[in-house]
Amino acid sequence: MTFVFEPPPPASVAIAGSDARFPVRRIFCVGRNYAEHIREMGNDPNEQPLFFTKPADAVVENGAAIPYPPNTADWHHEVELVIAIGKGGASIEETAALDHIWGYGVGVDLTLRDRQAEAKKGGKPWDVAKAADNGAPISALTPVQVCGHLSDARIWLSVNGETRQDANLNQMIWRTPAIIASLSRNWALKPGDLIFTGSPAGVGPIQRGDAITCGVEGLNELRFSVLPA
Repeated sequence: MTFVFEPPPPASVAIAGSDARFPVRRIFCVGRNYAEHIREMGNDPNEQPLFFTKPADAVVENGAAIPYPPNTADWHHEVELVIAIGKGGASIEETAALDHIWGYGVGVDLTLRDRQAEAKKGGKPWDVAKAADNGAPISALTPVQVCGHLSDARIWLSVNGETRQDANLNQMIWRTPAIIASLSRNWALKPGDLIFTGSPAGVGPIQRGDAITCGVEGLNELRFSVLPA
């Protein structure tokens, strides 16, 4: 096959304890999946969670230093459990959903909150707010054979050593099987898809020079920083 220019290298994520890497096909995200976070954002916790996407090349390696985006003055952290899909399927039943998981990781959905507020007010898509460059830092993935399926574990995030988010995965409105089943009714899932499962309460701004550490009990921690001015 001949290309008109050299294609970029595929986006990928590290795997804990291995030199192999997990190729990233697409990134799906669940919004409004923790009741307290829904309330802190001024929304109704009885609403159904929603889906949006990020580009595959938004992934950021553990330990990276990333620039502050130029198109915001209000950049927020949202720590999340990440599902890595290893077996594809469409219209997957909840009872079979866990069979499609390759492993898990810790991710941060970085959000341009001011741009999101503008989009909400105008009834517009969230792409500018959610799909920015470097918008998906993620830890090394842990195979499910090592960590098992996670449904009752602490999830947390700190900025410069100060805990900002601290909750439990059991507080998710949609649990992992429901997320996979619902997504697969809209898109055929394929190996390499990542799913960010939603963030608990405590989201807030990060600034130039900040150091962020976060984790889910049983998985490798994620650390990254924001470049100083």
